Amino acid sequence: MDQDYERRLLRQINHQNVPEGHPSKSGYAACSPGMVKSGDRFIPTRAGSNWSINFHYANENCWSPNQNQRAKDASTDTGKDAVAYAALLRNELLGAGIETVPDPHTDDRRHTILTQNTHSLFRYTIHTKRVPFDNEISPYSLSPLSNKSHKLLRSPRKPARKISKIPFKVLDAPELQDDFYLNLGSLVAVGTHKGFVQIWDAAGGRKLTSLEGHSARVGALAWNGEQLSSGSRDRVILQRDVRTPPPVERRLQGHRQEVCGLKWSPDHQHLASGGNDNKLLVWNSSSLLPVQQYSDHLAAVKAIAWSPHQHGLLASGGGTADRCLRFWNTLTGQALQSTDTGSQVCNLAWSKHANELVSTHGYSQNQILVWKYPSLTQVAKLTGHSYRVLYLAVSPDGEAIVTGAGDETLRFWNVFSKTRCTKESKSVLNLFTRIR
Repeated sequence: MDQDYERRLLRQINHQNVPEGHPSKSGYAACSPGMVKSGDRFIPTRAGSNWSINFHYANENCWSPNQNQRAKDASTDTGKDAVAYAALLRNELLGAGIETVPDPHTDDRRHTILTQNTHSLFRYTIHTKRVPFDNEISPYSLSPLSNKSHKLLRSPRKPARKISKIPFKVLDAPELQDDFYLNLGSLVAVGTHKGFVQIWDAAGGRKLTSLEGHSARVGALAWNGEQLSSGSRDRVILQRDVRTPPPVERRLQGHRQEVCGLKWSPDHQHLASGGNDNKLLVWNSSSLLPVQQYSDHLAAVKAIAWSPHQHGLLASGGGTADRCLRFWNTLTGQALQSTDTGSQVCNLAWSKHANELVSTHGYSQNQILVWKYPSLTQVAKLTGHSYRVLYLAVSPDGEAIVTGAGDETLRFWNVFSKTRCTKESKSVLNLFTRIR
């Protein structure tokens, strides 16, 4: 093919690709702004072909719900290999310029896409500026990969997050009650069916005192320093200082049915209460009336947890007819997020070291779920209890949890990790050491 024929053919292709009404759609050939001149040839730039959108690569907004769920559940090395392979292809075919392997469990992929090179697939340029030798491939290398891809392959791999699916210890707990409205007292506080609140010396194994005031069973207890709040079937919340003799107390009345959940905020300023009336109330430390009321749940609210990482963030879970995990900004009174867990929510607890929380469930799956916030990605699903998982406590070091159920067993699980927190602490310590 001679050069004149080739030029005429290229002009014809360019002419056909120019939209109607464009000045170059005339009888003579014109160089449009969308063309790049390289040598004596005009090569069209496919301005309308956004390959990152057309092929939906690593873009969660373009995936179907099923694809999104599969991506959220990917926690194995196979998933990471797939992400690395996809990044390598984008480097070689699309010039993405990715140098590190994105983490499939975080939003690093989205950040990578926003910072990548957006040159068209058909555009080429002649580089005249020399790149420093330590960043380039040896001229004698036989590898077909680019510099960025070599850096990608040499980047350190983040260790896979593994949560054991089986408990590391199982204990028999005879006569552990299968009652949704009961909560185990915090160390030395015990509520009884007759409405008494007993204070026990756990070390000595003896009862110190028995507090009166409720006219029905006490199923919810929450400590706030030396103050103890108790919620009862009589719909009343009593707050008492265990150092002072009775009957000094505060009576909080706002629920229309049994109070089944109580939790104090980490700053000791607000008390959250859940009731069988499907209400979630927030009280401050001085008022006798609730300062906030949330009515989105469709069943009893027993599971309540304040975030230790974000001031004013409150999580709650609904019963069998609701099954939803909901989050609230108590500073503004706004509802934030919600997700259907598929089962009755019995308990909630936040991790001390990471922005994660664990929920335990009853009807119908009796499962234990670990969530990442705020993405609400399921990190793990633990099964083993044959009855509702009504009891939950976190170990003092924040790494393990213990769960109890009506199957009369206590199961211990390694769920959370403080590795990330330890690394952050070491980084801060090193920073201050350098400053000093």
